Amino acid sequence: RFAEFQQIINTFRLGAWYWIAFAAAVHAVYLVNVTAGYRAAFRIVGVGYKLLNLFPLVIAANFVNVVTASGGLAGMAIFADDARRRGLSATRVTLGGVLFVLSDYAAFLCVLAIGFVILFRRNGLGMGEVVAAGILVLAAAGLGLLLILGLRSAQELERVLVWTARAVNWVARPVSHRDYLSEDTAHNFATDAAEAFAAMRRQPRNHWLLPFALALSAKALLISILFLVFLAFRQEFSVGTLIAGFSLAYLFLIVSPTPSGIGIVEGVMTLALRSLHVPLGPAAVITLAYRGLTFWLPFLYGFVALRFLGRHPLSPAPSV
Repeated sequence: RFAEFQQIINTFRLGAWYWIAFAAAVHAVYLVNVTAGYRAAFRIVGVGYKLLNLFPLVIAANFVNVVTASGGLAGMAIFADDARRRGLSATRVTLGGVLFVLSDYAAFLCVLAIGFVILFRRNGLGMGEVVAAGILVLAAAGLGLLLILGLRSAQELERVLVWTARAVNWVARPVSHRDYLSEDTAHNFATDAAEAFAAMRRQPRNHWLLPFALALSAKALLISILFLVFLAFRQEFSVGTLIAGFSLAYLFLIVSPTPSGIGIVEGVMTLALRSLHVPLGPAAVITLAYRGLTFWLPFLYGFVALRFLGRHPLSPAPSV
């Protein structure tokens, strides 16, 4: 994608550099906000992290999520690997990551609902957007049901995970000629997760609300970046345009079959802004600039962070 990256650099040169620099600074705040969200989620499962130690892990995990089409789940391998090196429970950390992703989905669905109302009123809502939203709702519901099931009974969670592994293996075996998922791994995960769920049940209610609140503030920061990009290219806009345009971009970033929506988000966001009465030329330029700040910039950060983590393991964090 080097050609697209070069195109984004050229696009930045067309805008007011001070607004673009401001947007880059807001994105740095966004990354800190995301790190705080992970920290809050990990606290719920009984794992304590210092914000400074967690920051490079979050950036590296984002890089992994960018290069895979996983809806934000593949980056958990970074946290699990770090937990093993620190002598912490990888299962607890994985559950904390699932809780973070669920909070992110729930917060975004709130924003998406507003975005869909705006698109519907402006006759910009199509069947493709509705189907994509349905996929996201199903994914969020699946994660939520697994967490609720684990909170109720570790044995029930184990039965569901083992049954899921068997079902996936039954479907995949004719193609792969081997088991795709290990039933023993599902059993061991459910067993190890029992302590994590016990810690989650002991948490005060305000601890549960904090990851969701931070996820909402993260969405507000991303919308603010889009606002600054509009200013950088001197394009008129409304609050509805910002919310609806961001909603579709983030929706297809999650549910796209390509990693982080490469090649899809750019087209969808451009057409969405066009349907919101932004001229096609400025819509394309704004989309490229926004993706440059929110996709390519953290991609570069994450590459550096992943190299840093490989060479400089961080100091242990205490379990709480």
